[in-house]
Amino acid sequence: MTEKMKIKVIKKGTVKEAVQPERTELRTKRAAAREMVANVTSWVNDFQTRKRDETKIAFEQLFANRPQPTES
Repeated sequence: MTEKMKIKVIKKGTVKEAVQPERTELRTKRAAAREMVANVTSWVNDFQTRKRDETKIAFEQLFANRPQPTES
């Protein structure tokens, strides 16, 4: 063990503090993304509801009780 271990001395004034990104910008992007997702989700739900209602009306009209012609 003839090798000497190197010790690095860091003085208080030379240490740089890590720059953190602004949280407000990140939150505004998240809020915008959530708003878009909510908007598209509501469109899909409206479309599905409308399609179900139209299908239900079509089946009711197709299979309505109509008077059958009498055989003569």
